[in-house]
This record gives sequence, C-alpha cells and structure tokens, in this order.
Amino acid sequence: MRQSPLLKISARNGAIAGILSIILGIVLFYIGRHPLLVAPYLDFRIFLFGIFIFFTLKEFRDVHQGGELYFWQGIIGAGIVVFIASTLAAVGLHVFAMVEPDFVSEYVAKTIEYLKTFPEEEVKRIGKELFERNLAELPTTNAISLSGKYFFQGMFIGFFVSVILSVILRKQPKN
Repeated sequence: MRQSPLLKISARNGAIAGILSIILGIVLFYIGRHPLLVAPYLDFRIFLFGIFIFFTLKEFRDVHQGGELYFWQGIIGAGIVVFIASTLAAVGLHVFAMVEPDFVSEYVAKTIEYLKTFPEEEVKRIGKELFERNLAELPTTNAISLSGKYFFQGMFIGFFVSVILSVILRKQPKN
C-alpha cells in the first residue's frame, strides 16, 4: 500500500518541529523564562508551527499536487504537523521535568507568586472560591499535568495557525 506524500511530509516536519520545541522549551527554562508561563500570544510555537506548516503545505502543493491544494488537505497536513510536534514536545518536556526537579517547582512557585499579585477586582470577577481552590491545588501540580497543559496549548495554538495557513496556501484548479 502506497503511503500518502501528505502524511510523510507532515510527519517528517512535525517530528522536526517537535524536537525543536523541546530544545527551545529547555533553553527558555535555563535562561529564566519558564516555557509554560509565557503568554500565549508570545509563545515561540506560533512562529515554529507557522514555519513548518507553511513548508509542509507548500512542498505538498508544489511538488506532489501540481500547484493545487484544497483547504481540507491543508487542514489535514497542518493538523498532523501540529499533533506530532505537540505530542513530541509534551513527552520531551515530561522527560525533562522528571530529570530536572526545578522545572515543576519553579512553575508552581512563579505561578503562585503571579496569582498573589491579582487585584481584588479580578479575583471577584473570576470568583473568589474558584480562585482560592486553584491556588490551593497548585502545589499538587506534577510533570504529567504540565506536559498535558503544554500539549493542549500547542494544539490550541496550532489550530489557529493551521486554519490561517490552509486558507493562504490553498489553490484550487480553475474550471
């Protein structure tokens, strides 16, 4: 059975993006910026996913499809890239968190420190009970919960990048 070029290209580029995501996450941690405490709109994965999705879809469109790319093909290819990259990054950061004990404890400490600076109006808007419950549960955070959070953040970021690039790169045959 012949494997789809879209699957092969997406899997290859997703694996490369995932490995780079692990490396960049570890580098961020060691330069003092915890990768899970970066604002979502400043997350390096927006740029990383954008590059790898762009080149995946462009290669598939131009090399294998004769210049044609349907939106659904773009979404599937981009989705594979994002899923593989997010999975590898989450697994890599989980392993890193098991090796580097400060990874989880620094996340907890910095998050608690940040939450304690919330103004009273924000706490009331969120709900005092919910806010205090989340603050109390924070010390029970572990490597599994952090890697799960990193995975879902990656999928969320990747979804929006996928839609945008699938629309930009789509080219349908002229009738």
